Amino acid sequence: MMTQTNYYDVTNWPIGNPYTDIGEVINSIISDIKTRQTDIDSNDGGKPGAVIYLPPADYHLKTQIIIDISFLKIVGSGHGFTSSSIRFNVPEEEWPNLHELWPGGSRILNELSYDSNDLEHQNAAFYVHRTGSPRISSVEFSNFCIDGLHFISDGSSEPNVENTYVNGKTGIYIADAQDSFKISGMGLVYLEHGLIVYNADALTIHDNFIAECGNCIELRGWGQASKVTDNLIGAGFKGYSIYSENFAQILISSNNIFPRGKSSIHLNSVTRSLISNNILHSFYPGMVILENDSSENLITANHFLRDREPWIPMQIHDNGLLDTFGLLAIHGNNNSIIGNHFSEIIDSEYIKPKNEKPVIIHVLSGSKNYISNNNCVAKAANTESGDSAFAAQVDSLLQVTKQDPLAMLSVVIDDLSNENTVLDSGTDIQIILDKQKNALRATPIII
Repeated sequence: MMTQTNYYDVTNWPIGNPYTDIGEVINSIISDIKTRQTDIDSNDGGKPGAVIYLPPADYHLKTQIIIDISFLKIVGSGHGFTSSSIRFNVPEEEWPNLHELWPGGSRILNELSYDSNDLEHQNAAFYVHRTGSPRISSVEFSNFCIDGLHFISDGSSEPNVENTYVNGKTGIYIADAQDSFKISGMGLVYLEHGLIVYNADALTIHDNFIAECGNCIELRGWGQASKVTDNLIGAGFKGYSIYSENFAQILISSNNIFPRGKSSIHLNSVTRSLISNNILHSFYPGMVILENDSSENLITANHFLRDREPWIPMQIHDNGLLDTFGLLAIHGNNNSIIGNHFSEIIDSEYIKPKNEKPVIIHVLSGSKNYISNNNCVAKAANTESGDSAFAAQVDSLLQVTKQDPLAMLSVVIDDLSNENTVLDSGTDIQIILDKQKNALRATPIII
C-alpha cells in the first residue's frame, strides 16, 4: 500500500476496481492525499499534492470524481481520440470490417446516468469544486481520453440520434475560481460539453484534441490572463468551439478549429485580448463573433474558410444564421482586424437569403474599429457531396481550379457604427459604409 509516496497508479490502488468504476478509485486516492497531507506549513512546505497515473486501458466511470485539492495532476499515456461520429454514420453491418470501433489510450468512459432534471455539473466526469482562500491552484489534466460514448434523442427530426450532440455529459467541470490550471494533451469526444471553466486566472488549455462534442471549450463567469493554444477543436452545429465571456487578456492562438460548431470563436464582453494565427473552417456564417461591447481586441493573421457541408448525413443542419450576418461579426469598439485571409467558397444556390451577397466582415455596432489589409476571396465551389466524411471534406478543401468568382461584400459597417477605419480590405463596390461617419481607403483595382 502506497503511504509514503505522492505517486499513485490507479491499477495498483487497493480500494475499488479502476476498470469498473474509476471514479471510486480516484476519489479514494484523493481522500488518502487529504488524510496524509494535513500540515499547511511543515518545513516551508507540507502539501505538495500528488500525481495520479492512468495506464492505457478502458476505465468505466460510474461515480463522479470530485477534486477539491490543489497541486494534483491526473495523467495518462495517450489521448486516444478517434472519430466516433464517422463510425456511428457507417452502416452497422460494416462495423466488423473496421480496424477500431472506440477511442483508445488511457480512456475514461463517462457512464453517469443522465436525467433532464439534473444540474449541469452532475454528469461531469471530473467536478472541481472548492471555495474559500486561497483559490484552488495548479490542478492538471494531461494525456488521457474522456469519452461520452453516445448521444441521445433531442426530440428533433434528426434520423440518427448519434448526430444530436446531446447527452447531458461533461468531461471536466471547474465550478469555482482557480489559478494556474492546465489542460494539455487531452482527448475529449462525444460529450455535450467538453470543458467548462468558471472564473479562470492564468489558465492553460494547450495541445488538446477536443472534437465531436456539443460544445468544446466554455470559459464562463469571468477570467483573465489565460491561453487557448495549439488545440484541434470542432464542436457540433448547436454549440461553441471556443466560447469566452467577461474575459480580459486571453490569448487564442495557433488552433485548428474545424467544423461544425455554430461558431468557431465567440467572445462575449471580452476585452484587450488576442486572436491570432488560427486556422478556422466552418460550414456556416458567424465564424468569429464579438458581442456585448467586446472591445480593444486584436484579430490578426488568421485564415478563415467558409464552405458548404459536404457530408450528406449532416447537410440538414446549420446554425440558423444568414450569410448577410458575416463571417466575422463585431459589436464593440476599438478592435483591430488586421492581415487576415478570408475564403468564402460556396455555390450561389446555397447563399441565404437568395440573391444576396455574403458578407465577410460585419460591424453591427461600435466605433473606432480598425480594419486593415485583409484579403477576401469569394468563389463558387463546384464540389460534390459524399457519403464519406473524410473523402468528401478533403475533396472540397483541395478544389481551387475552375472556380467562378462569387459576388460578395468584404466589409459592411452598419448605420449604428461610426468613426471606423477600413483600409485595403476590399474594392469600393465590395464595401458598404457611411463615408460621412467612417474612413475608407479601398483596395485599388486594375483598370
